[in-house]
Amino acid sequence: MIVGVLAAGQLGRMMALEGYPLGLRFRFLEPKNDAPASWLAETIEAPYTDPAALQRFSDGLCVATYEFENVPVESAEWIAERVPFYPPPAALGAAQDRLEEKWLFQRLSIPAPSFKAVDSLSDLQAAIEEIGLPGVVKTRRLGYDGKGQSVIRERAQVESVWESLGNSALIYEQFVPFDRELSIIAVRSRHGEIACYPLVQNEHREGILRVSTAPAPDVSPELRAEAEEYARRILEAFEYAGVLTIEFFQRDGALFANEIAPRVHNSGHWTLDGAVVSQFENHLRAIMGLPLGRADAIGHSIMLNLIGAIPPREAVLAVPGAHLHLYDKEPRPRRKVGHITLCGDDPAELRVRAGAVAEFIKGAVCPS
Repeated sequence: MIVGVLAAGQLGRMMALEGYPLGLRFRFLEPKNDAPASWLAETIEAPYTDPAALQRFSDGLCVATYEFENVPVESAEWIAERVPFYPPPAALGAAQDRLEEKWLFQRLSIPAPSFKAVDSLSDLQAAIEEIGLPGVVKTRRLGYDGKGQSVIRERAQVESVWESLGNSALIYEQFVPFDRELSIIAVRSRHGEIACYPLVQNEHREGILRVSTAPAPDVSPELRAEAEEYARRILEAFEYAGVLTIEFFQRDGALFANEIAPRVHNSGHWTLDGAVVSQFENHLRAIMGLPLGRADAIGHSIMLNLIGAIPPREAVLAVPGAHLHLYDKEPRPRRKVGHITLCGDDPAELRVRAGAVAEFIKGAVCPS
């Protein structure tokens, strides 16, 4: 049984590593020649839109999926006409356009920051009049890890922000002065079975996820149930199969949906070491139509991303409960090259160990 995966980044790499024990084989379609998953399975190196490559990729697959939400929807739709394809192309399309994404939240009565579409400087000025300052200007498409967005705190910034981002379709969003950032990772099988991992607390810097704590501390049963309900609404609206992530802002006990990712997610990497069944295995189970595994946490976990540099392996692995995952990527600034998960039963002790690992990470040298 061959699973086809559009894109061969680190998410595809971890998916394959979790899929081989299930007896699955993999095939990737990837434009780059040094992608992390390409060492693990057959990889067709070609643009996502190449008709001949799409045909070669699709031949003989039992199911297809993707690990990167910026693959062309048209390519996903072409494959879906020939091979079972999950998550569905409609969900992929909604996640690729921030305006479509916000309309989705509106339709499903999921609280989100106020927003307006922006196609001109006058649109931006009108959106600021209506929503107020501060606010966030984002490109509607192709933004991730903090790219393609800018915070406007005063009117003097408006024209410069427009000059830097105005060559793309934009959206202006209310700035939420959040207490913390949370995410929920949920999975739905082809047969409608749903499982949800515990809410995760996330810390970003320069728009890139740095640390995830799972389960998030101080989460009431009501808050967890609210997040799970929002995930269920989206999963069922698309007749979804696979993993879905929703990122939230929490403010005064209320949740505001920021964005969705229709795929396995960085804030779920802790599940490789800290959950009964990882997000990667459950994604594969879901798209294959297999029973889902338990999404319970085993104790507590802290996941730290490695951005641009790799600390000494011997130092990291000397820390009790530390699990090192490297992606076989050349270090360079702002590039995710791996992650470390720390697992344990005592959250306070875990934070101390995470602090020690964070010092190793700070000391790692990033090539210029």
